[in-house]
Parts: sequence; C-alpha cells; structure tokens
Amino acid sequence: MTDLRPTTTRVLLIISGGIAAYKSLELIRLLTAHGIAVRCVLTRGGAQFVTPLSLAALSGDTVYEDLFSLTDERTMGHIELSRDADLLLVAPATADILAKMRAGLADDLATTALLATDKPVMAAPAMNVRMWDHPATQENIQALRDRCISIIGPEEGDMACGEYGMGRMTEPGDILAAVLDRLKLAPINGEGTSPGRLAGKKAIVTSGPTHEPLDPVRYITNRSSGRQGHAIAAALAAEGAETILISGPTVLADPLGVTVSKVASARDMMEACTDALPADILVCAAAVADWRAADPASEKIKKNGKPPLFDLVENPDILASLSQAGDSRPALVVGFAAETGAVVEKAQAKRARKGCDWIIANDVSPGIDTFGSMTNTVHMVDGKTVENWPTMTKEQVGEQLAGRIADHFK
Repeated sequence: MTDLRPTTTRVLLIISGGIAAYKSLELIRLLTAHGIAVRCVLTRGGAQFVTPLSLAALSGDTVYEDLFSLTDERTMGHIELSRDADLLLVAPATADILAKMRAGLADDLATTALLATDKPVMAAPAMNVRMWDHPATQENIQALRDRCISIIGPEEGDMACGEYGMGRMTEPGDILAAVLDRLKLAPINGEGTSPGRLAGKKAIVTSGPTHEPLDPVRYITNRSSGRQGHAIAAALAAEGAETILISGPTVLADPLGVTVSKVASARDMMEACTDALPADILVCAAAVADWRAADPASEKIKKNGKPPLFDLVENPDILASLSQAGDSRPALVVGFAAETGAVVEKAQAKRARKGCDWIIANDVSPGIDTFGSMTNTVHMVDGKTVENWPTMTKEQVGEQLAGRIADHFK
C-alpha cells in the first residue's frame, strides 16, 4: 500500500563509524515508507562502512559529509541543516560520538549539527560490550539522558568482534517504533507501534533490586537482574499502555517506548511510585530489600578484628502500601513472589496479606538460577485459580502477562 500522507516530517540521520552502519540502510527504508523525509549526515568513520551513493539512493536526498564544503554551506549550511529537521537521530552512535555529544564538541559536520540544533535528539548506541560497560560511557549516557536525549537500546547479543554482551545496535524496526513514538506518528501497514489493547491506560512497573547502604561503599542487595520487570514494561508499552518503569540499579537498556525513573533504595522506589500515581495498572516486579541499616556509616568501615554490627529496620512495603491506597489505588495491582519451597501456597498467603489482585510466583530455591537466567517458570495466582505457566523466556512471560492484563480490562 502506498503512503499518501504528505511528507512533512523530517529526520536528520547521522551515521557514525561502526559495522552497525549497514543497518542504517534498512532504517532509511522504513522511515521513508512511513512518510518521513530522511536527510543523511555521514561521518568519516561511517563512510568506511556505507557509501554516500547508497544513502542518497534510499533517502532521495543529498548526503552531507564535510563541515567545510563551500558548496554544501551555500546550499544547506550546517545551522540550517540541524534546524530544518523535526528530529535528529544518531544511528549507529559510537562511544566516540556519544562522548563528543556529552562534552559539546563540534569538530565535524555531525557534531556541529548536534550542537547547533534546538530539536529533539535520539541516539542508538552500538559498540563492543566492554566499551559499553566502561564507566566513562555510562556517565556519558546518563548525562545525555539528563539533557532529555533519548537513548534507544543497545541490546544484548553476538557482536561482529566475536564477543557476546550488551552493545548491539537496536534493530531498525524497533528504532522506527521509538521514532514514531517520539514524533507521535501513527504506524502504517502494521509496521512500528500500534495503539494496542491497553491504549488509554497508564501502567507503573517496578523492576530490579534495591541498594540499601551500610557505608559509602557497601550495601544490602539481592541478585535480581531486572530482566523480568523490564520485559513486562516493554510488553505493556507494546500493548499501548502509557508505561512508567521505576528501576533499581541494573545494567539493562531502557525498554523502548517506556518512561524510566531510576532509583537506588526502597524508599526512593516508594517515593517514585507514589509520585507516578494515579495509574490503572501497577506491577511490582522489583526485588525490594526487606531491611535497611537504621544508621549507615558516613565513612567506609575498617576491619578491626570484630564484625560490624548494624541495627536493621524494615523498608516500606511498596506492594502492600499501594494495594491499600484507597482512592489512589490502581484498578489492577500485580505483585511478584520469589519463594523457596511451597511456592504457590506462600504466594496465595502473600496475595491475601498484601491486598493485591494477582501474584506471579516463582521458585528461587538453591540450584534454580531464576534471577540470573534468561528464562522463568511462574505461577499466576488470582485468588480463584492458579495458572502454572510453562518455562518461557522472560520476554515471553512479560508478553503473556501483558496479554492477561489486556484481557482483564477488556
């Protein structure tokens, strides 16, 4: 089907150097198929992987490369180039260009355009896992997020260098979905995002562990990776819900189409949940520490031949508090129960005790690596029945739960 919408939305696509640059060709095709005009800026590194001719053929527009091209500056100066677009998208975004964006450097056309723009900016990182995990990169990413630059991905998987881990550029179809969401554009031909069965609903999801400080360098925590909570948030967003993910410390990428609030402690998470209300749906998938030190040390505790003693106090019970929140209680509250032994029975008791509607229970007994695994085996307890779900990936669990939630509201 031909898209008959007028081409008024413009994206400036900045392609930096990395093997993932080849994905930019498919990305251009998808964007233009959705009636979005694409103009490309190709860095010197990016030109090692894709050619200006390929980009021009797919975009139907001039490809810009040189900051000091008199011809380009006369026809489309770098200031006009940056402001003519409705959105700037860096894909792939290498560690180098992300660092330059954070520092505000402008030593080529791409970084000059990024510094000169007053339009929204999105970036899809792509790099080796060690480069992604490096503190410098993580600090740069956080600084860019603080400036409201949207970071898309990256994802975990095999890399061109032969390693495996976080750093793969998000696939073009998912980048398209994020762009459409940012521009508030409807999809065409079933590609990209869809309104979904939960359109018009607001969901809050908690995820990951919490860190409860003992001193400036030590804390109480657990082995939760956050993968299940993040998967649920992504699935709810895919069903059309306005989704807020409140995440404890994890190394996971932010799910697409989800507003993320990052917290550290249980009290931080409680406050963020309360601030996010009202909502229609609450899924408490975080593994919140039950206790915290009543008086954490202000300096690092030194060894003196005796183990330190701490007075522990209970953390706020987020699930119980929000399940019993009166008029501000979400219409559907779903809790999680990570149990050892008699999993279903303990989950049933927890559901009644906390006052939530559903409990998703799983077994974390010794020898069962639920927290660190890519899969999960859960039991859904709703007060009437118990559904024993087969072992699935955590993404599939998230999709199935989102489907059950959609059915509930239908």
